[in-house]
Amino acid sequence: MMRKKKSGLMRTKEDMIFDTTNVIFMILLCIVMLYPFLNQLALSFNSATDSVRGGIHLWPREFTLANYAHVFKKASIIQAIFISVSRTLVGTGVGLLATAMVAYAIAQPKFVFKRSVTIIFIMTMYFNGGLIPTFLLMRDLHLIGTFWIYILPMLISAFNLIIMRSFIEGLPQSLFEAARIDGAGDFRVFFKIVLPLSLPVLATVALFVAVMQWNQWFDVFIYNSSYPNLTTLQFELMKILSSSATSSGDMSSAIAGSKANANRVTPQSIQATMTIVASVPIICVYPFLQKYFVKGMTLGAVK
Repeated sequence: MMRKKKSGLMRTKEDMIFDTTNVIFMILLCIVMLYPFLNQLALSFNSATDSVRGGIHLWPREFTLANYAHVFKKASIIQAIFISVSRTLVGTGVGLLATAMVAYAIAQPKFVFKRSVTIIFIMTMYFNGGLIPTFLLMRDLHLIGTFWIYILPMLISAFNLIIMRSFIEGLPQSLFEAARIDGAGDFRVFFKIVLPLSLPVLATVALFVAVMQWNQWFDVFIYNSSYPNLTTLQFELMKILSSSATSSGDMSSAIAGSKANANRVTPQSIQATMTIVASVPIICVYPFLQKYFVKGMTLGAVK
């Protein structure tokens, strides 16, 4: 206790100024980051015709669920939610396992082609085959019109691979040597030692992959737009926004606020509703991965 008091008395004026400035800056940063989301939340629960007048900030002026009813009234939304959740879960699980296995392989000091394979993966971060060649490849592989078009092309990300490889290289090599002396093979070392010790970086990469899979809609537009049973939530919300923008019409009658326009939606209200619908699942998952996320980024990205 005496040490704490002494250290507190020894704080200089410069330290107090720095701490105060730091706290003020972080509070302002939180406000800047939270306000747009809270504003979109208020707009999504506010009457669309009333939102046209402006002045909606953090609380809806005329509360309504009409915007959400308009988004979820389509029968295809339920199927789209199922496909989005399925591709997120399957894509994250399979992608995480594949990335971890490749990262473990190229992290081995005795792997002959370690440098060459790493360079090949890094090159994919800067160059790709282009949209048309990729489409032709997917067609020849018979992936178009299937669920696996969402999983296999994005199985391994070079960025996630480098993060995971750096983390595995930082693990004590003595553990691997001891396991091999006891007769353990690479698969046993990978599943019994590497994976349990890599929970922080696995959670970090899982969050990256899950967000990417959940937010994808362009691959649906390119490959599976003619297959309603394979549509995703993001693609359906994009179509709703497009249709709302083209049918918005004259807004002068909406500003009048008549009862006939009470349930009318606008592109602004639909956009705000879409933002909330698309963001809430990831926001609900993030708190459970936050402690692993920070640790994984610190230990996996820098070696």
